[in-house]
Amino acid sequence: MKYKFILILLFSLHGFSQENTFPADKVDAIVKRIQLPVIPSYKIEVTKLGAKGDSVSNAKPAFDKAMALCKKNNGGTIIVPKGIYTLNGPIQFVSNVKLHLEDGAKIRFGSNPKDYPLVLTSWEGTMLYNYCPLIYGNNVENIAITGNGIIDGEAKNTWIKWKSLEKKDQLLSRDMNHKNTPIKERIFGEGHYLRPHLIQFINSKNILIENVQIEDSPFWCIHLLKSKSITVRGLKYSAHNNNNDGVDPEYSSDILIENVLFDNADDNVAIKAGRDDEGRSNSDTPSENIVIRNCEFKGLHAIVIGSEMSAGVRNVFVENSKFRGYLKRGLFIKTNSDRGGYIKDIYFNNLAFGKVEDCLYITANYHGEGSGLNPSKVSDISFSNISCIEATNTGIVIEGFPDKKVTDIKLDNINIQSAKNGMTVTNSENVTINEVIVGQKATIPTAVK
Repeated sequence: MKYKFILILLFSLHGFSQENTFPADKVDAIVKRIQLPVIPSYKIEVTKLGAKGDSVSNAKPAFDKAMALCKKNNGGTIIVPKGIYTLNGPIQFVSNVKLHLEDGAKIRFGSNPKDYPLVLTSWEGTMLYNYCPLIYGNNVENIAITGNGIIDGEAKNTWIKWKSLEKKDQLLSRDMNHKNTPIKERIFGEGHYLRPHLIQFINSKNILIENVQIEDSPFWCIHLLKSKSITVRGLKYSAHNNNNDGVDPEYSSDILIENVLFDNADDNVAIKAGRDDEGRSNSDTPSENIVIRNCEFKGLHAIVIGSEMSAGVRNVFVENSKFRGYLKRGLFIKTNSDRGGYIKDIYFNNLAFGKVEDCLYITANYHGEGSGLNPSKVSDISFSNISCIEATNTGIVIEGFPDKKVTDIKLDNINIQSAKNGMTVTNSENVTINEVIVGQKATIPTAVK
């Protein structure tokens, strides 16, 4: 049954000041501060080192030789010509290197876990040692992945089978987090079932990922961990495995994500900042200063903050973007009563969604998890100029925690044409509402003379 004429027309409770408009000056300052990588002039084609784009031969030795030559020359560009290149093992970056995939080039990765050494990484907000991401860099700078080629994780028939086996290791990693087990003792790998990321850079800076197409990742597609000064633009996704988030910044800052065509089985962008005890101990490295603009969303949720956000998330700016397919939730801010940390100074502006279950959703009680020992502080969230064709569940949800309410939420010019339920606001304070319409706009009858 479709509900088309549900109406909520609410006017300003506290008034809007000029400060509440989308702060373009702050966006400009972040974008100007981000540095693109500087790559030396040296170039090498992987085919000249023995790589065969025949989809069968193992091209990893040639890619490793190319990376070694770049290191010897203090950096350079690795060119991947047209063809399908199978790599039985990861690409591990050194500094000052661009990996360029020419038109018609495709990199596909083998799925034998023994080909992927253990490296320092993170899994759902907990630092540990696990199988190397398929493309990986630790403590590198001036890195680029460019071109119109395809990066294919080849996971749908292999790594993805671990999804049903991971729960024990997932819980083990969280237990290590809560018990403050030394990271060097958090050893996963053989006998464990935590899937690796497709692309991950950790402790790195000046990163560009541009124009390539991302497919079939084992886990999250692009994980930006403890890194800064990052540009992600022009990407295309076709990533439909479990947990195929598009871009996951974590403990990272100064990031521009723009002109991306998302098509993911999970979140398009999920901003994170560590989990629980470990995240709170890293409160000096929140995820911050993130700009997302001119994107097209398709997947589970468009923009998510949390639920692993214990070090804090602040200064996020999302604008001028629209849907290109199904979304369960458009904008989703989530934490639970044990995460701690904060989510604040978040701005959403000029966004268009189609058919969703929920359009705008804030919860400090995600899945009812937690015991209430460390609720997060969620405040200063601005939604402006947002449209949605239909919410099959609820148009707007704002759910705080009884002991720490969500505060200072601004809703301005929100138009949801149809919704089963209009709006639910609980455990919240200072929710400022102006020009919010769910359903058909009510008319005011004229007085009878």
